[in-house]
Amino acid sequence: MSAPRAVVILAEGAEEMEVVILVDVLRRGGVAVTLAGLDGAGPVRCSRGVTIVPDVALADAPNEPELLVLPGGAGGAERLAASVAVGTWLRAQESSGRFVAAVCAGPIALVAHGVFVGRDRTAHPSVASRADVSEVRGLVRDGALFTGNGPGACFELALALVEELMGRDRAASVRAPMMLA
Repeated sequence: MSAPRAVVILAEGAEEMEVVILVDVLRRGGVAVTLAGLDGAGPVRCSRGVTIVPDVALADAPNEPELLVLPGGAGGAERLAASVAVGTWLRAQESSGRFVAAVCAGPIALVAHGVFVGRDRTAHPSVASRADVSEVRGLVRDGALFTGNGPGACFELALALVEELMGRDRAASVRAPMMLA
């Protein structure tokens, strides 16, 4: 059996901690993660000035991944929300019942693209109203949609995704050496 596939979309202005934590924990869990650059495969400057190089351009990312991830960061989330391509990916994930995860400001893209309407979610307090969030919480799952409220929720979010895709035992084996509280 091949590893489940995830595509993490990297846009200029993304919150680098969220990108790196999510990619790292998912890979530790055995998920085949592709870091896909929204605007191509070149280096992407993130919100705090860290530059990350994606694996591929979003246009070249594997189709129909089991999981699509939208990191936050105000600038990155705005770019995800404005992207026609991201809307296409999100609609495909939702219509097929495949998983989507969005963290921090990332959930504004869900609203912008009209997906997961009426689903329970969370987001960073600074964008809660734009993300259709009534109560900001750390981590929320509603069916195939997983959301986290900020960088601090990323470890738990990633581990919940590993558990969903790879099983409870795998998630526990990834968690233990990380020394999380």
